[in-house]
Amino acid sequence: MKSSKMLYPWAGLLIAAALIAGCTRDPQIRKKEYLDKGLSYFEKGKYEEAVIEYQNAIQIDPKFAEAHYELGRSLVKKGDWTHGFQELSRAVELDPSNLKAQLDLAELYFTGRRFQDAHDRAAIVLKNDPRNAQAEVILSNSDAALGDAKKGLSEAQQAVQMDPKRSQSYLSLAFMYERSNEMAAAEQNYSKAISFDPKSMPSLIALGNFYQRQKRWPDAEKQYQAAIALDPQSPSPRIALANLYLAEDKKPAAEQTIQQAKTALKDNPAGYRLLGDFYASQGELDKAVAEFGTLYSQHPKDNAIAEAYAQLLIQQNQLDEAAKVSDAILKNLPSDPAAMILRGAIFNRQQKYADAIHMLEPALKDAPDNAVGHFQLGLAYAGTKNLGQAETEWRNAARLQPSMADAHRALAALALQKHDSKLLAESGADLKSISPGASDGYIYEGEAFFWLGNPGAAETDLKKAIEVAPQNPDGYIKMGNLRMAQKKYDEAEKYFGQALKLAPSSADALTGLLDIAVARNEPAKALRMVQEQIALVPNSSPFYLLLGQIELRSKEQEKAENAAQKAVELDKHNVQAVLLFANIQAARGSIDQVIATYQRAIQDNPNDVRLYLGLGSALEARNDWQQAEDIYQKALEIQPDYPLAANNLAYLMLEHGGNANVAFSLAQTARKGLPNLPNSADTLGWAYYQQGAYNAAIEALQEAVKGSPNSATYHYHLGMAYQKANNLSMAKKEFARALEINPKISQADEINKLLGASPAPDK
Repeated sequence: MKSSKMLYPWAGLLIAAALIAGCTRDPQIRKKEYLDKGLSYFEKGKYEEAVIEYQNAIQIDPKFAEAHYELGRSLVKKGDWTHGFQELSRAVELDPSNLKAQLDLAELYFTGRRFQDAHDRAAIVLKNDPRNAQAEVILSNSDAALGDAKKGLSEAQQAVQMDPKRSQSYLSLAFMYERSNEMAAAEQNYSKAISFDPKSMPSLIALGNFYQRQKRWPDAEKQYQAAIALDPQSPSPRIALANLYLAEDKKPAAEQTIQQAKTALKDNPAGYRLLGDFYASQGELDKAVAEFGTLYSQHPKDNAIAEAYAQLLIQQNQLDEAAKVSDAILKNLPSDPAAMILRGAIFNRQQKYADAIHMLEPALKDAPDNAVGHFQLGLAYAGTKNLGQAETEWRNAARLQPSMADAHRALAALALQKHDSKLLAESGADLKSISPGASDGYIYEGEAFFWLGNPGAAETDLKKAIEVAPQNPDGYIKMGNLRMAQKKYDEAEKYFGQALKLAPSSADALTGLLDIAVARNEPAKALRMVQEQIALVPNSSPFYLLLGQIELRSKEQEKAENAAQKAVELDKHNVQAVLLFANIQAARGSIDQVIATYQRAIQDNPNDVRLYLGLGSALEARNDWQQAEDIYQKALEIQPDYPLAANNLAYLMLEHGGNANVAFSLAQTARKGLPNLPNSADTLGWAYYQQGAYNAAIEALQEAVKGSPNSATYHYHLGMAYQKANNLSMAKKEFARALEINPKISQADEINKLLGASPAPDK
C-alpha cells in the first residue's frame, strides 16, 4: 500500500504533462501564439521576423483573417507592396468587417492611383462607421484626384469637423486648399496639423513638401531635418531630403544623404535598399545592379531584394543571372506569384512566349490584382499574335495601376497597329496625365486627332510634344506627316530634316523626305538623299530597304534586288526587307530562290506569320499545294486568327478535296478579318457553294465580283452558283463574262460546254 501511494504524485505529473502537451498541440492555441509573437515583433519594428510568425499562423489556419491582415501590414512596412496588397485583400475577403484592413487597402489603392477603388473602399468604411475621419480623408483625396476638387475640399472640411484634433485631417484640408491655389490657407492648415501633433513625422514632411513645391528650399530642408531628428530610424524623411537636393540640382548631396540613410538604417529592409533604389531612379542601372547584387548576397532570404535584383538584371538583359535569382525564390516558394511573374518576364525577353503564358496565367490566378503580371501576360499574348487577349491584359494592367506608363504605351502601339483612333486617343490622354513632361502622350493623341480629321487639335498636341522634348525626333516626324497630308511640302521638309539632323539613323525621317521627293516627281533627288544618308550611316538595314524601294520605283530591278539583299544581310530580322527581296526574285521567275529566301528567313524569325504566307504562296506557284497547306497551317498555329493564311488554306482545301467543314470555318475567319477584300468574299462564296448553300454563295460571290470586276475566276464561281440555283440566264451571263476577261481561263472547256458552245482551242 505504501509503495502504491508513492506512485500518485508521479501519476499526477504525467497527467499534467499530457494536458500541457495536448494544449501546445491545439492548433487554435498555436496559431494565436504565432500571431502574438508577430505582433510583438511588429511593435519593435522587426518586420521580417513578424512576417515569419504570421506565415506560421497562416500555415496552421489558411483562413486566419487576422493573421492575413497583420502579415499584409508587415509586408507593406517592409516595402513589399505587391505581397502586402495580396494579404490585405485576402484579409478583407475572409473578414469584410475588418475596417482597418479596408482602410489600409484604400490607402494602397490611392497610392497606386486606383482612385475609384480607393473611393469605394473608403465609402464601405463610412457606411459602417459614419464618423471615421480617416475614411473621409481618403474619400476627399480620391474625389479630388477623380476631378471633383470642390467635392474633395468639402469632404476634407467634413473630416476636420469629425475629429478636430486629428492632424491627418488638417493635412488633407491643406492639400485641398493648395490644389485650389489658396496658398495662405494651405500653409495655415499644414502648420495646424503640426501644432496638434508636434511629433507627427508625416506632418513635418507634408509641410516640407509644400515648401519644396513653392521652391522655398531652406524652409523645406528645415522641416525634413526636423523629421529626421524626430524619427532617425524612418526612411521617409531621408528620402524627402534627398529628393529636395535633386530638385535643387544637388545630386552629390542627394546621394550622400541616401548613403547615410543606408548606414543609419542598416537593419531596416526599407532602409538598406535605399541606395540601390536611388541609383535605379537616376537611371544608373550598372550601379543599381551592383548594389542590389551585394544586398542579395547579404540578405538571401529577403524576397523583396531578390525580386528587385532580378528586375534590374532583366532590364540589363542579363537573363541567365535573372533566371537564377527567380528560380532560387521559386525553389523555396514554388507558387510565389511575384517570382512566377519575374520568370514570365524573363521568358518574354527570351521570346519564349508559350512558356511565359504557362508561367503567368497560374500566377495571376493567385494574384489577380498584380498589374505587372497582366502587363507581362499581354506581352506574351502579343508575342503569339493573340492581339485581342493582349489588349485585354494591358487594359487590366492599366486599370489596376493607372500610373503604369508601359501599359498605356503598349495599348497605344496596338492602336497604331489596328488603326484604332479611339484607343490611341485614350492612351495618349492617359500618358499625358501620367507624364505631362514627356512627349509620347502628346504624340499619340496628336496622331489620333490626325486620323479623326481634326488637324488643328493634332497640331496643338504635336507642337507641345516638340516643346517638352525638343531633342526627340518623333515630334518633328509627326509634324512632318501632318504637313505632308496638308500638302505643305516645304514645311514638311523642314520638320523631317530637323528630325534627321537629330537622329541621322531615323528611317521614318528619311522616308518622309523621300515621300516629298516622290510627290514632287523628283526621283533623282530621292535617290541622292538615300545614298547620302547611307554614306553617313553605312550599316543601316532600313536605309538599304529604302534604297531598294527607290530603285524598284525607277525600274532598276537588279539594283533594287542588290539593295534589298544588303538590307537582309545587315539585319536578318528586317522582315520588310525579306519580303521586298523575295518579291523581286519572284518577279524575275526565280521561284526556287524565293522559297529558299523564305525558308531562311523563317529560321531567323519563326513567329512572323508574313513569312509563312509568302512561302505558302511561292509553294502554290510551284504547284506544291500540299506543302503550301502545311505552311499555312503553321502560320495559323502561330496566329490562329490570321485572315490571309486562313483564306489561302481554305481555298486550297476547297480546290483539292480537303475537309469542306474545316475550309468553311477558315473562310469565315478570313472574311471576318478581311471584310473588304474581294478574295475573302470569293473564298467564302466558294465554301458556301461546296456546302450546297447556293443563295449564300451567290451573295458572297456578288461582293467579290463587285470588288474585283475583272477577275475571270470570280465570275466563273458566281456563274456556277447561279447554275446550281437554277438561274441559268445569270449563270450564262457570268460564264460569258469570265471568258471575255480571260479566254484561256483554266475552266474554259467546262464553261464552253455549259454555254453549249464548242470547246476553246488548246492553250
